[in-house]
Amino acid sequence: MPSLRILVVNDDGIDAPGIRPLAVAAVAAGHEVVIAAPARQWSGASAAILVDDDADQVAVDRRQVPGVPEAFAVHAAPAMCVLLALRGSFGPRPDVVLSGINYGANTGRVLLHSGTAGAALTAGVGGLRALAVSLDVDQPSDALHWEDAAAAAVTLLPLLQAQPAATVLNLNAPNRPGAFEFREAPLATGGVVRTSSADGGDEEELRAALGRAGAADAGSDLDLLAQGYATVTAITPPGAVALQGALP
Repeated sequence: MPSLRILVVNDDGIDAPGIRPLAVAAVAAGHEVVIAAPARQWSGASAAILVDDDADQVAVDRRQVPGVPEAFAVHAAPAMCVLLALRGSFGPRPDVVLSGINYGANTGRVLLHSGTAGAALTAGVGGLRALAVSLDVDQPSDALHWEDAAAAAVTLLPLLQAQPAATVLNLNAPNRPGAFEFREAPLATGGVVRTSSADGGDEEELRAALGRAGAADAGSDLDLLAQGYATVTAITPPGAVALQGALP
């Protein structure tokens, strides 16, 4: 496939371990890559366009990320990073947005609350194709297979490019080594999304799972991910739909 200009963003912050493997995998596949990610943790931010410390302007710092030509730490939420990229703040407008790799699964309808998904959906609203990527981490002590999830994401780029403009895909990768078997999956009725907050200067993370009550819907992303498949779901950016029936 032809080389793409790819923006890589996340909601865990530019120093999180999942973002570099995703960017490096895209570079290795021959694409032009720039990272523009929040300077701090913004998990659970959805598509918020907030700025750190309620500042009047968005502060941006250049960063050195090994293996990636350009990287910026943005003092704002993930969706704001995407909006700035759409306006040319980090060079030419990207062709594709990769958001992740998120620490923990983003499954089911509650992914509405995910900053990872929010950034991807913001790209879709801007007319770009985007892919949100998450790693299904059960325990903090687990070995984390970021590179395998990154390879899976890059594998999906030709499929993403074959879709109409503004298509957004959500990928959940199992946390294990090796190649994955992909399954297209509808969103579970409930699902899992992770959020975190800083407790003063200690920056202790609070992670919460939402909506994971009872058994997962059979054949849903939550169900198939639990079976070890990498799940792929097309999610629709916000748009107007026609009302059914006449207004009063």
